[in-house]
Amino acid sequence: VMDQVVVADVIVTLGGASVGDHDLIHDVLTGEGMQLDFWKIAMRPGKPLMFGRLGDIRCIGLPGNPVASLVCSQLFLKPLLARLGGRSCRQEIRTARLGVAMHANDLRQDYVRAVVREDAGGLIATPFGTQDSSMLRMLADANGLIVRQPFAPAAEAGEECTVLMLR
Repeated sequence: VMDQVVVADVIVTLGGASVGDHDLIHDVLTGEGMQLDFWKIAMRPGKPLMFGRLGDIRCIGLPGNPVASLVCSQLFLKPLLARLGGRSCRQEIRTARLGVAMHANDLRQDYVRAVVREDAGGLIATPFGTQDSSMLRMLADANGLIVRQPFAPAAEAGEECTVLMLR
């Protein structure tokens, strides 16, 4: 793979970074000498995210599920590219109230697709009922991601939440 001169700052792969029979990116890149910084993180969507260095080249392996890939791009790839380009990457983080109750969270940090709207009392974030990471429609309709910390308790409608705005 790396027997030619490569002039790149970043290698970005899409899919193939998990642990299935056809997920070969991790093995190929580590076989070529990539120093792995992290792989498989406690977030949803996006657990199989991988990051490492192959010499001076940064390698980021995005998940194959479309929603997970786009969320990880927003959280990891966009800031990486901005920093390498000498720019800052300011994510718009807002405080809102939940539009509906939410169940307690497990051990992963969740990024829940939601519609965020403004009313007289501020922002209201209403998550979509379906959060499957293969469903692009919910992401296309979302303008924010509700950030749920690991082990967050159940939350009632009207409680404060943190939202990463998408547009």
